[in-house]
Amino acid sequence: MNETIETILKRRSTRSFQQKKVPEENIELILKCALSAPSGMNNQKWQFTAVNNREKIQSLARAVGKALGRDESYNMYSPEVLIICSNEKDNKFKEVDNACAMENIYIASTALGLGCVWIIQLKDCFDTPEVRKHLNDLGIPENHGVFGCAAIGYPADGSAHPKEIHGKYLIIN
Repeated sequence: MNETIETILKRRSTRSFQQKKVPEENIELILKCALSAPSGMNNQKWQFTAVNNREKIQSLARAVGKALGRDESYNMYSPEVLIICSNEKDNKFKEVDNACAMENIYIASTALGLGCVWIIQLKDCFDTPEVRKHLNDLGIPENHGVFGCAAIGYPADGSAHPKEIHGKYLIIN
């Protein structure tokens, strides 16, 4: 079977990570894959911000948890790396563009032996004052919304579960 197809089929969401640094060259490669995704009319109005600092990730997680009314245990699965996918708020393709890029991030992470999981909660709170302050501090433009994040790291033992596929497809000749 084709190696790319195998990688897509073995991708799983990882919700528990080892406390082990991800090499910066892997992060850079994942970001290049994100930038290679298609975007509506090839506008590429996105920005991908890789936070490679657990303290900063957890500080953002606390702000997000507070904005969403979660308890103090909200931690975005405590990843080693958080890639924040932002896009211009007035871009009519923002969510679709970012979803395409996120899929590239997941496939690239899997190919590199890393686990990842989609974090969507920022979509509902990126402009609350405390969350926006964190985003500004991370260099995310004021005119950008966050339409997905990828929590990335080395999977903890047993964290990848068999994928349950409930969807269906049809082939009509």
